[in-house]
Amino acid sequence: MEAATRAGKPTPIDRLSRSRGRTQEARARLVYGEWLRREGRRVDARVQLRAAQESFAEMGAHAFAERASRELLATGERARRRVPETSSQLTPQESRIAVLARDGRSNPEIGTALSISPRTVEYHLHKVFTKLDIASRTELHLVLSAARTR
Repeated sequence: MEAATRAGKPTPIDRLSRSRGRTQEARARLVYGEWLRREGRRVDARVQLRAAQESFAEMGAHAFAERASRELLATGERARRRVPETSSQLTPQESRIAVLARDGRSNPEIGTALSISPRTVEYHLHKVFTKLDIASRTELHLVLSAARTR
């Protein structure tokens, strides 16, 4: 791929970007970015990894998007602040807990309702708050209510 780039020829990734293979392109960028990082070419790796991360996030391939994000962090890039979109980025368990918290239930009440410990509820709420970029149950109520009215 390096020789093609230097010769001004299209790389395999360039060809994939012109095709309908968005998933294959994102996957190729991820693998290439990982390789570049391991070769010590952090700046070059970031270009590929950012593109892969954005593509996977748009496609809803969250596991691959997270993998690209971890690789980006390994290059020394700082984590980007998450943009609260909707509750769809939450896991099913996080969604259930978020709805119960929005409705005014305490951690022990949520734990009893879902047969989990209050500490586990606290753990999941922390993840919910981080993903939605909020800091309180009041904000949780506002965000989930806004998402429900869309």
